[in-house]
Amino acid sequence: MFTKQNSPVFHSHTAMIQKSNRSDRRALTFPAVHPCEGVSLETLLSSLITLSKDICNHQSKLFLTQRRNARETVRQIGILLVYFEEIRDRGLTLSDSFVLCFSELHLSFQKIQFLLEDCRREGARLWMLMKSEHVATQFRVQIRAVATALDVMPLSLIDVGGEVKELVELVARQARKTKFELDPDDERASRRVIFILNQLEKGIEPDLIAVKRVLDYLEIRSWSDCNKEIKFLEEENDFECSDGDERESPFLSSLVGLMSFCRGVMFEALDRRNPEEQTDARCNVETLSCLNPHDFRCPISLELMTDPVTVSTGQTYDRSSIEKWLRAGNMLCPKTGEKLIRAELVPNSTLRKLIQQFCVNNGISPTKSGSRSRRTTVPANPAATEAMRFLSKFLSTRLVCGTAEQKNKAAFEIRLLTKSNIFNRSCLVEAGTIPPLLNLLSSTSTSMQENAIAALLKLSKHTTGKKVIVESGGLSLILNVLRRGLSLEARQVAAATLFYLSSVKEYRKMIGERPEAIPGLVELIKGGATCGKKNSVVAIFGLLLYPKNHQRVLEAGAVPLLADILASSDNAELIGDTLAVLASLAENADGTHSILQITSSLPLLITRIMRSSTSGHAKEYCVSILLSLCINGGVEVVAVLAKDRSLMAPLYSLSTDFTSHASKKARSLLKILHGFHETTTSSGLMSSAVSHERFVHV
Repeated sequence: MFTKQNSPVFHSHTAMIQKSNRSDRRALTFPAVHPCEGVSLETLLSSLITLSKDICNHQSKLFLTQRRNARETVRQIGILLVYFEEIRDRGLTLSDSFVLCFSELHLSFQKIQFLLEDCRREGARLWMLMKSEHVATQFRVQIRAVATALDVMPLSLIDVGGEVKELVELVARQARKTKFELDPDDERASRRVIFILNQLEKGIEPDLIAVKRVLDYLEIRSWSDCNKEIKFLEEENDFECSDGDERESPFLSSLVGLMSFCRGVMFEALDRRNPEEQTDARCNVETLSCLNPHDFRCPISLELMTDPVTVSTGQTYDRSSIEKWLRAGNMLCPKTGEKLIRAELVPNSTLRKLIQQFCVNNGISPTKSGSRSRRTTVPANPAATEAMRFLSKFLSTRLVCGTAEQKNKAAFEIRLLTKSNIFNRSCLVEAGTIPPLLNLLSSTSTSMQENAIAALLKLSKHTTGKKVIVESGGLSLILNVLRRGLSLEARQVAAATLFYLSSVKEYRKMIGERPEAIPGLVELIKGGATCGKKNSVVAIFGLLLYPKNHQRVLEAGAVPLLADILASSDNAELIGDTLAVLASLAENADGTHSILQITSSLPLLITRIMRSSTSGHAKEYCVSILLSLCINGGVEVVAVLAKDRSLMAPLYSLSTDFTSHASKKARSLLKILHGFHETTTSSGLMSSAVSHERFVHV
């Protein structure tokens, strides 16, 4: 007989199963746990009754697919529940063979519970429909397993009522014979979906009546319902990529394309049913960094590049990804769509070193960095490609000809579609969405302005998108949002958009020459939230790549605000970005002078960052600033730094253990400090050094 001592172990297994199902268990996987050998009969029977009740609770719930199979399964388990409760209530003693059968039933019941929950899983309606034949097979397999366990159960050896025994025998017979087949209604609906996808592959716009029939069958009746389907399908696609088995990925991609089309075209109203959906739907304001990890990812694979190479259009890709692209006969740049003049791949050694150091600083293995990342330069299925093109044209038309509500909804759809999908951005740019989005920036509706600027931000990441924005007169409109936007969120996103525009050399000059641009960014540093400060600081960093913008940044009063960030912020990324800007400003004499005029700036740089920061890049920028201050500020600055002996340890560490660029600067600074110690011997010089300390406010 089984003992009771280990029953808590069994309960822990059951809890684990339930937790797995409610978090990240992939649909149509059944991680059932076999009862351990030490479980007692009492515990096993109690758990079987609980499982049976959970399964029977599905009886009153709506199944949109697999209606017949689910109903028959629940009916048979309901009869067995009566049997289990009879045994429990009578307190019967059972043989080991009964316990063994109960154990097998428990395993099958877990899988049936998973299967029923998947049929009703939120957002999985379309996927369950398209997998309906497989799901029907799984119902048949699990009920056959129940039949096998009942066949070997010695019913004649147990004293239960004759009627109950007959019912169990009836279930055993029915479980062997009942046909769990594909529901004809499910089959017709899935064929309709396949027909729509085939039409899309041929470049034929979907018949909206046929699409509506599918949505009605699945009771997808709102924007929110459709959005849940998209999120579920994208998560399934992520599972495919992370598992390395992408056989289903093209089909999943086509379904995402179809549902995206439905969300944009079939539903006029944006409904958000709960706070969680509202947060997700608004899209968090994008924050930037001078060392943005997204810039280290290949535009084709979206994985961190291990061997970055640059093609003739100036775009950088991971070597393996672009070589695969070229071997397929493609001679267009995947990101810009421009024709590749030559197939030569030039190694980008500087970027490779930055990526390697980023991985070291963050404990990342470059070979494992891309798990669960979707390849979104080109959809994996032609149907998805065509669906996106049809949707882009529809949204572009709505932005021009729609009502105010329709325009706002179209801008919001673009905001979502461009969030992480490069191909979507390309389609939307080609469809002409940028000019009407720019027009919405002048709206008196806060929501419309926020959606429009957020959509433009994503489109500004596309090379052609930047060009269209500027050539359409968008710079003035974006700067107006930066200075006088209707919400802080809109102003913060405008700053981020300027950062992406500043990646083009001629646009840096153009933006810097606008009198409201740099003062607007500085004003946002003063009054913005952390997100706004980060975006403004990084936008300024981009503009500083044009040398004439240095003086404009100084005149706008940026340095005192940057010093305040170092003094008060605990955000590591913001501190690193601030140091990057200061390092750039300190490279010339005017910048050095401005920094030295700020009370306590040097102690902050030395004590807070060099001694305590865990960020390698923050320390590198710090060394760069100190070196520039020594070169441009003269012996007065050198005297102050030489007096601080605690500075030597981090400098020695950087000179040997970090990037070659940082090592070179650390060694140069050490050489200056050692030279000062060697030559400073007279008391007169020391006295001079003390007086100069007052100049730099240490």
